Amino acid sequence: MASQPSSRKILNPNGTNDSVQAQQYTKGELNIDQLHADPITQFDIWFKHAQEEKVHQPETVTLSTAELPSGRVSARMVYLKEVDPAGFVIYSNWGTSRKASDVRSNAHAALTFWWHELERQVRVEGPCERLSSEESQVYYDTRIRGSRLGAWASQQSRVLRDRAELEEQVAGVERRFDGQEKIPVPEFWGGLRVKPEMVEFWQGRPSRLHDRFQYTRDGKGEWEVRRLSP
Repeated sequence: MASQPSSRKILNPNGTNDSVQAQQYTKGELNIDQLHADPITQFDIWFKHAQEEKVHQPETVTLSTAELPSGRVSARMVYLKEVDPAGFVIYSNWGTSRKASDVRSNAHAALTFWWHELERQVRVEGPCERLSSEESQVYYDTRIRGSRLGAWASQQSRVLRDRAELEEQVAGVERRFDGQEKIPVPEFWGGLRVKPEMVEFWQGRPSRLHDRFQYTRDGKGEWEVRRLSP
């Protein structure tokens, strides 16, 4: 029987061949003596460098969660809003969203940062915890009024009849808080902290021989750093 032509398409950017692609990671290298002993401090160093180098929105991060018992994974782009010694904080709806459902069944998540301009990636994995309403209110108060009202109006991930239905919900919230500058944070909305158990720093290198260093806790709770094969 004659073989059927394959429908697979191998995507090469700008029509380049693989030998050219293999040379694209040329902007840096990473050695263990360049790393701080604490991964949060090391992240802060890299993040500030990304800001200085005008990386486009370096706070943009992929948040990945998984539902149990099915194990089905979902991911979405969010913004990192805070970093503290305990972990990495993002804000969202924790009432109706898919990520809320995932986290209720499985309180572990992963974050992935990709800074194209520096050819760097940072991965974080660990358990999650909700911030208190008092903690979330601090950040909520910094948002523009429209965003604060939107947090109340949106039943995130719920099916809408049409755009008009969403606009009606927003109008209702505007009437509710008309003339009120201090708006309380919704109880279903707020911060989620990912507490790192693993942090990986990745620096692109030529021929895909990337530099990778992984932080994990040892038996005493101290951070241990190891180089990983690319």
